[in-house]
Amino acid sequence: MDFYYLPGSAPCRAVQMTAAAVGVELNLKLTNLMAGEHMKPEFLKVNPQHCIPTLVDNGFALWESRAICTYLVEKYGKDEHLYPKDPQKRAVVNQRLFFDMGTLYQRFADYYYPQIFAKQPANAENEKKMKDAVDFLNTFLDGQKYVAGEHLTVADLSILATVSTYDVAGFELAKYPNVQKWYDNIRKEAPGAAINEAGIEEFKKYFEK
Repeated sequence: MDFYYLPGSAPCRAVQMTAAAVGVELNLKLTNLMAGEHMKPEFLKVNPQHCIPTLVDNGFALWESRAICTYLVEKYGKDEHLYPKDPQKRAVVNQRLFFDMGTLYQRFADYYYPQIFAKQPANAENEKKMKDAVDFLNTFLDGQKYVAGEHLTVADLSILATVSTYDVAGFELAKYPNVQKWYDNIRKEAPGAAINEAGIEEFKKYFEK
């Protein structure tokens, strides 16, 4: 199973943790975006959207990390708790995954990436939106051990990848006690946690520059 990735990427780390959770071994294919490797003809044949992460499972190509995570659990998972079959429980997991994609991770990217990659000044409005996103997560976690129900799910893994990226960026998670408590626990409990920790060390280098 080929996996095109960058170790510092939060979406890539989410997939790697999910693969660890279901016991699937990934054939890692480092893809250097800065060198334009994602624009090479051979990669475009696999993924015309030329983005990572991208998974190729016996000829079946799939991208978008949350789609990959749920695919891996549905095909290879043995623990139903990771992605419940009950429609309402699954709907909550999906909501959290979509929240991560469209709000939590997106607002992080909107605020930090222009500063990191385009050397632009900080945008106060985008910073407020990012803080609002973390506040939403803090509300979701009120009285909860996990982000989407009573058990660890793929939503925890995806959001862990995002929140750990906030952490290495220097975001003050301590101001959001529910998020901080969840993060302290899940970063130890999550399958593949060591992979995530190594990945955030790679991402940290962008801030050190």
